[in-house]
Amino acid sequence: MTRILAISGSLRTDSWNTTLLRAAAELLPSGAELVLHEGLKAIPPFDEDDEHDPHGTVTLLRDAIARADAVLVATPEYNHSIPGQLKNALDWVSRPSATNALRGKPVAVVGTSTGLFGAVWAQAEVRKVVEAVGGKPLDRELPVGQAPQHFDDDGQLATPELREELSSILEELVAAATAQLPVAV
Repeated sequence: MTRILAISGSLRTDSWNTTLLRAAAELLPSGAELVLHEGLKAIPPFDEDDEHDPHGTVTLLRDAIARADAVLVATPEYNHSIPGQLKNALDWVSRPSATNALRGKPVAVVGTSTGLFGAVWAQAEVRKVVEAVGGKPLDRELPVGQAPQHFDDDGQLATPELREELSSILEELVAAATAQLPVAV
């Protein structure tokens, strides 16, 4: 079973990005499971003084990433960039650099917003950070602009083209994760 850890960059209870991740769970290829990480809000600000004795919520996130075969991030866009709490979590996870939990891990980044552009700049920024810390971001994006128009009352992605594109991204992410899994002998 390929395990995908899903992280929403939004802290809002009724976040469109968390809704997008839940919709992704329904579109996963056979043999894959999606686990939603819900502890982003509790992660304290990154502080090098605390780097070697991190808060328990940081350890939980690091461990969740380490147990996952791949990571799926859904990010909103705040002021044309990454939400602070998501960037903060990535900063924590990037330590220690040589052995961080994202190093070598396949990562897909998607995003949605109520505006026209679907968090396209934030997605590019998250991919840049993931690559800088040693992760392997897919060279794909899924900008879902005007979010309320694309989800049905059950939170499912209702636009066929967006469903197809998200399915394709998930297939590529699972394939990248599977290519890295150790072969059982």
